[in-house]
Amino acid sequence: MAKIVENKHFRNKHYIFNDRIDAGEKIAKMLSKLELFNPVVLAIPSGGVPVGIAIAKKLGLDFDLAIVRKILVPWNTEAGYGAVAWDGTVLLNYPLVRMLGLTDKDVEKGVEETLRTIRRRVKLLRGDKPLRVSGRDVILVDDGLASGFTMLAAVKAIKKLKPKRIIVAVPTSSMAALRLLDNEVDIIVVANLREEPIYAVADAYINWRDISEEEAFKMIMDIYKGRGEKL
Repeated sequence: MAKIVENKHFRNKHYIFNDRIDAGEKIAKMLSKLELFNPVVLAIPSGGVPVGIAIAKKLGLDFDLAIVRKILVPWNTEAGYGAVAWDGTVLLNYPLVRMLGLTDKDVEKGVEETLRTIRRRVKLLRGDKPLRVSGRDVILVDDGLASGFTMLAAVKAIKKLKPKRIIVAVPTSSMAALRLLDNEVDIIVVANLREEPIYAVADAYINWRDISEEEAFKMIMDIYKGRGEKL
């Protein structure tokens, strides 16, 4: 079971972060109390990028990306029934697939479309940089966890690269997502854990909006430029 690091003062509360930068800085403060071994921050685009950059800047850590995307329900582009990682790892929510009445062909098409999006994002946001995580503490970051399937896909992909430990660090999470990840990672750092039956990541933020790929790309270029690095 994972070690849970939680800010109990924020349990079940809404609108506690001004924005993703503020959320990342609060998570950085929580992470600063842990003993970490050669850590690297891996953010899930696009919403996790400003959170991850805020953490990396605050703690002076290496920054990179874990490019994962949910497999979208054909008639609802806000909902997903699984996730795909950058290395081709596929994770399906089988009970939801059955409930939605999706056929094998539907799922195959969804996975293929998601893989195409991921390959494009990898080319845009990472280039051909190697992901250097072997033997290191990997801090996986997103702006929040609803179902947890996207993060779980990232975790399963990272495990293949032999990290020392996997730490999931998120500003907000549903209790269901925490339970999904509990036996898969070493530490879960969450500021705002919520037990409500209907959960939305956005409810933790005063200022909430979608982050485009273009915005994420600019943020990533800015942090690389500041460190004299290139994509």
